[in-house]
Amino acid sequence: MLTALARAWGDLLRPRIFGVVTLGVLLTLVLFVLLQAGAFWAIRAFAPETMTLPWIGQVTLGHALSWGSLILFPIMSIFLMAPVTAGFAGLFAERVADAVEETHYPGTKGLPVDFMEGLLESLAVVGAVLAVAVVSLILTPFLGPLASILFYLGNGWLLGREFFQMAARRHLHPAQATALRKTRTAQTTTLGVLIALLLTVPFLNVLVPVLAAAGFTHLYHLGRR
Repeated sequence: MLTALARAWGDLLRPRIFGVVTLGVLLTLVLFVLLQAGAFWAIRAFAPETMTLPWIGQVTLGHALSWGSLILFPIMSIFLMAPVTAGFAGLFAERVADAVEETHYPGTKGLPVDFMEGLLESLAVVGAVLAVAVVSLILTPFLGPLASILFYLGNGWLLGREFFQMAARRHLHPAQATALRKTRTAQTTTLGVLIALLLTVPFLNVLVPVLAAAGFTHLYHLGRR
C-alpha cells in the first residue's frame, strides 16, 4: 500500500496527470465556493436582522452571521471532501489510470469503463460516504474519539472499494473485479484509510481524487504481479 501511494505521489507531476490535477483542483474549488456562496446567501435571506436577548437587549445578527459563515469553508472541506472525491472518481479515474499504466505497466492497458456506469457507481458511494459523515457527527457526543475512528474506517472502506473496483474493472469482468477486491479487503481498506486521512488535511485534500485514482491503479498492478 505504501509503495502504491508513494508512486502515486510521484505521478502527480507527470504532464498528463498534472493536467488532471489542475482540472480537479479547479472543479473542487468552484464547488466549495458555490457551496459557501449558497450558505452566505441563505443566511442573509432567512436569518433575522436583529434579535432581542434578555438583559442585553437588541443585537444585530444579519451581517455578523453572514460573514461568520465563512468559517464554514474549512469545516465543509473536512466533512464533504470525501463524498466530493468519490463523486469525482468517475470523472478522473479513467484518464489517470491510462497515464499510470502507460508509464509504469506498458502492455497492460485496460479497457475503458463505461462513463455513465462508473458515474452511477460513484454517486452511490457519495450517498454512502455522506451517510458515514452524518452518522459520525451524530454519534460524536456519545462515542467521543471513537467517532473519528468510525469516520476514517467507514470512509476508508468505501473509498477503497470504489477506487479499486474501478481500477480492476479495466482488466476484469465486473464479477471478477468484485471477487478480487474481496480477497484484498485489508489492502484496499488500509489504502482507503490513508486516503481518508489526507482528505482531512486542508489544501492538500484537493489533490486526493487524482492521487487516489493513481494509487489504486498501482495497488491493482502490484498485486497482480
